[in-house]
Amino acid sequence: MATALKPAQAGTLESSDIMVTAAPRGEGEGILIEIESIVFAQYGTEIRELIEKTVKEQGITDIYIKAVDRGALECTIKARTFAALSRAGAPVRGEI
Repeated sequence: MATALKPAQAGTLESSDIMVTAAPRGEGEGILIEIESIVFAQYGTEIRELIEKTVKEQGITDIYIKAVDRGALECTIKARTFAALSRAGAPVRGEI
């Protein structure tokens, strides 16, 4: 992606929320997603797919995302990811 990103985060560690941290990666390094979740065994794959889809919708190809989940709903995961990307300097595309 051409836009220079900076580290940023959104969300909290409260119950039913998720803290998403975004940091730039070098060109060509791709999307790296690290997830810690109290429901990882049940929903880890879905959380990863939703975060990756949200990142790709913003046109970002090289970024590190760390998500610490406390049982957030899908809409919260997407909103927190979107907010972290926006705070990192990603150009906003579409709506949540």
